[in-house]
Amino acid sequence: MAQNKQGSAVRPPRPPVFSLPEPRPFEGAGLAPEGDYDGLEFAGLDLTGADAPGAHFLDCALRDCVLDEAGLKRARIVDSLLSGVRGVGTVLAEAELRDVEVRDGRFGGVQLGGATLNRVLVRGGKIDFLNLRQARLTDVAFVGCVLVEPDFGGARCERVSFDGCELRGADFHGATLREVDLRGASRLEVARGVDRLSGAVISPPQLFDLAPRLAAELGVRVME
Repeated sequence: MAQNKQGSAVRPPRPPVFSLPEPRPFEGAGLAPEGDYDGLEFAGLDLTGADAPGAHFLDCALRDCVLDEAGLKRARIVDSLLSGVRGVGTVLAEAELRDVEVRDGRFGGVQLGGATLNRVLVRGGKIDFLNLRQARLTDVAFVGCVLVEPDFGGARCERVSFDGCELRGADFHGATLREVDLRGASRLEVARGVDRLSGAVISPPQLFDLAPRLAAELGVRVME
């Protein structure tokens, strides 16, 4: 287990724990508000504009679905897999994701403000303008994905890692970090909130790259 500068262990995120049963094909016409979906497979569906706040997905698989402008505020997604899902403007504000794996997703402007993510693995894919403002992330691993201008403003992050990821223009303004491991990021750009990185672990090369921003935050002038 890795050690931080104080010598204490940096615990990695706990992975999702679920085993999907053989799902039944979803045969409905669309998603419904407060809908209860248990043990279903949504395959290749265009769910653009779906209006399903408070929907509950348990033991479900969403494969190659389109969720453009889908309204899933306060949805609960538990013990489920999202594979090849695409969505622009998907609204998942105040949603709960627990024991969920997201594979090769492509999202733009997805809204997860105020959401709760617990034991979530995001593997591959690309997410532009991810909104996680005021969200709570516990045991969340991003692996091999590209995050363009992700917004963690005011979020509470505990045991979050970014292995093989690109973070372009990340915003940590007002965030609280605890055991957040940034060392695995292949690219780390912090646009705002570099002063909130207390509680994160970075590598020496990353420290070198962040030094100008840290100096500016501290009001230190670097002169020859």
